Amino acid sequence: MADQTTIARPYAKALFDVANAGKSLAPWSDALNAAAAVLGDANAKRVLANPALDQAKRAEFIRAVSVGLKGADLLETAQGKALLALLAENDRLTMLPEIAAQFDALKTEAENKIKATLISATAVEPGVAERVKQALKKRLGREVELELAVDPSLIGGAIVRAEDMVIDGSVRTTLEQLARAMVS
Repeated sequence: MADQTTIARPYAKALFDVANAGKSLAPWSDALNAAAAVLGDANAKRVLANPALDQAKRAEFIRAVSVGLKGADLLETAQGKALLALLAENDRLTMLPEIAAQFDALKTEAENKIKATLISATAVEPGVAERVKQALKKRLGREVELELAVDPSLIGGAIVRAEDMVIDGSVRTTLEQLARAMVS
């Protein structure tokens, strides 16, 4: 059986091509993420798992529940309804979170951006975050969307993740490396 990434790829790519041609990448990103958020809700999952609900009703449920979420208004358009109907017809509604993730990756690449995460033991001051963002921009040659996260288990220092690059300057990792060196 094909994995979710493989199944979602053609949908994400086709939708990206349509959105890019219509210069509507951000609205479609928001719409896909709104629909994916519905699928991430535990109560919605229970409703969608009901075998008595056919695929068309599942698509309508996703559209109806997403009302009020950022970008969900696009799901009310003919294109949005057609997308949900197509996914329902092909039994792919559960792929929406993966389709949204792949669409966002294509969008980020097209915009010459990269998403990076700065994980620190404590909250990072805005000035420090901006300097990290600028350093990554210089190193990677792309605009950087920096997400901040806190993980007290790092003890100190920070970890930066951007695509397949990881820069680990945490105290926890340094101590782990020291412990391994002492055991060897």
